[in-house]
Formats: sequence, C-alpha cells, structure tokens
Amino acid sequence: MSKPRVVILGAGFAGLSAAKAIGHDADVTVIDRHNYQTFLPLLYQVATASLAADHVAYPIRGALRKTGAKFRMGSPISIDHKNKTVKLDSSEVIPFDHLVVAMGSATADFGVKGVSEHALGMKNIHEALQIRSELMRRFEDLCRFEDDTRLSVVMVGGGPTGVEMSGALAELVRGPLQSDNFNAAKHIDIYLVEAGPRLLPMFDEDLSERTKKDLESLGVKVLLNTQVKEVAHRKINFADGTSLPSELTVWAAGVKGVDELTLLNLPLAGNRIKTDPTLQVSHYPHIWAIGDNAAVIGKDGRPLPMVAPAALQQGRFLASQLQRLAKGAALKDFKYTDKGSMATIGRHKAVVQVKKFKLRGPIAWFAWLFLHVLYLLGGRNRIATIADWTWNYFTFDKGNRHIMDSL
Repeated sequence: MSKPRVVILGAGFAGLSAAKAIGHDADVTVIDRHNYQTFLPLLYQVATASLAADHVAYPIRGALRKTGAKFRMGSPISIDHKNKTVKLDSSEVIPFDHLVVAMGSATADFGVKGVSEHALGMKNIHEALQIRSELMRRFEDLCRFEDDTRLSVVMVGGGPTGVEMSGALAELVRGPLQSDNFNAAKHIDIYLVEAGPRLLPMFDEDLSERTKKDLESLGVKVLLNTQVKEVAHRKINFADGTSLPSELTVWAAGVKGVDELTLLNLPLAGNRIKTDPTLQVSHYPHIWAIGDNAAVIGKDGRPLPMVAPAALQQGRFLASQLQRLAKGAALKDFKYTDKGSMATIGRHKAVVQVKKFKLRGPIAWFAWLFLHVLYLLGGRNRIATIADWTWNYFTFDKGNRHIMDSL
C-alpha cells in the first residue's frame, strides 16, 4: 500500500515538527521560501550584537535528513483543490493527498500609518541584521560629534519581543558601546512604548511591574498607556497629540498570518485560516492548518496564541491525526497545553510563570538560557550560542557589532 502524499507549506516550528513526526508514515514534501529555519526567539540577540546570524539559522535539509522527507525551496502561489495540487513560484506543481499550511507569521501594523515605511520589524534574519546595522551606523555618526546630539531608539510593543529587545539594547549601550565611545553611548536614549496599562500582559501583574522596574534600572524609558497614531520620518506621533523623536523605530506590537495566505483560496478568520478543532481547514478535510496560520479556538473562546509551544504541539498532534485516518479511527480535537511564559530582561534578570508558579531574577534567567539552548536546532548552533553567551557574560562585550547590511 502506497504512503499518503503530505505536502507541508512552511518549515518553521510547526512545519518541521509535523514533518519529523510524520516522516516515516507518509511521503512528505516540505516547502519553504528559505533553505533554513530561523530560531525566532533569539532573533533579537542578532539585532543587538549578542549572537551571529548563522547561530539562529539551521539548514532545513539537515533537519529533515533522518526523516525521509523531501524539501523544495519556493513559495506557493495557488492551490488546485479539484486535482489536489499546489503550484510554486518556480512553476513546479506538486500533488498531495494532504496539504498542511504552516507558513508562519508576519509583522502586524494594526493599520498604523507609516509602519512599513519608517519602522523595522523583527521576523527574519534580514530585518535583525538591518536593525543591528542601522543602530551601529547611527552610533558611528554620534562618535563624530562632541555636542549634545542624541540618538533615540524606540521599541513599540510591550510583549516578550519588545521587552527582550529593549533590555538587550540597554545592555549593549551600557557595556560595549560605552567602552567604544563613552560620550556617544551616553547620548543614546532607549524607549519602550506600550499601548496597554502594563508590560507582558500574559504574566501576572507583579511580574509585569518587576519587568518594568528591571528595564528602568537598565536605563530604558517605559511609556505605558501610550498609543501610536503614526510612525513618521525620525518621529512617532501618539494618539494624545504628543510625539517622540525616533531615529530608529523597531515595531514589535504584534503578528499576523503571512500575506501569502490570501493566495491559497482558503476560508480566513481575520488574518488566519479558519480551522476546525481537529486542525482541518473548515470545509476542506484534506487540508490542515497549524501554528500561526491556524485559527483554532481555545478554552477561553479566543484563537490560540501565536507562540512556538502551540506550533510544536500542533505539529506533533497532526501526525497522530493522520495516523488515525490511516487506521479508520475517529479524529480527535486538539487541546493546547499552556506550558507557561518566560521573558528575559537582561543579565540575571528574567521572569517565568507556569500557571501560579513564578520565578524571577537569576534562577529565572538561567532557566531561560537552558530552555532556549535546548530548543535550538543543531549541535553546532548550540555550542556556538553557548560560546557567545559565555564570552559576553565574562567580558561584558558583544563581538558582533558589525555593519553588514550593505554587503
């Protein structure tokens, strides 16, 4: 009996998790526009010179080597539902029995004017390198002056990405950049802007307040209840009529399903695919959506969070669903297990919450380090990341302060 043909669109956490779990039971083809997977949780460390870009990237073919799955580099441009084929931008047409949509997410601007023109997102390695280069280029400009010219760097969004990025930027300025040129570094201002009343709303209030105090102790200026109306050239305008100078604006206010989802002619729920509890796309039993693309409703009546743990769990659950189909058994509904949240603010500063259990300070920080190394793909990447972190820890230096976006 021939194996079912499973085509997976996307090689992020969800796609690779599914491919590894399904690999030996199906004829699997993974499709992605890049030939590497990016470890998104550490992307901000590339942007702030803590890690080299190749430490957070891993070849997809290497990840699939022992699974039996095939790989095609490309992007889907259409689905032929009648003939069960997907067409790529390379003009290749790939047949499937089951299609899995796991194409990940993109930066959401929430309709705020000027975000795409004047702000930088942080959803891929190119954007992280661009942030790092823009920051270092402006630092070099500051080094030319002996006056009170200031450099204002603004992070928009008080979730984990915004918090971690702000803390890492502050440590970069207070450490290596002050050693490079003290006068220039002391003229850099770092702001974190959040529209809501507190940072890290997925945590309890005491941890949110602890995070705010830790960031402020590093020199970050935290602005709460501050809604961005427009991102302009070197300036941010707020809804209350005030404004803030911003030479470099990093947008981390939220994510959405990638724009390419609109090409697939599938039912959408907002910017995600309308998905049944079984992970099947509504009215398309042979098509599945997982990870950031799946609008699966959780216990609270809202779509599940667009986070890595949900993607990994859905990828593995999908494999069990296909096994049930092969055996003629009834499908089950996906149930998300919330394993908690964590965020790092800086050296020895982090917060962890798993239901009512909470950690903060050095223990939470080391727990954050351990789990992120554990989930990195590839022994080389783990060793290189640990080496960089060890060097940074003992020398208070960050050696990846390169301007490389023009190469």
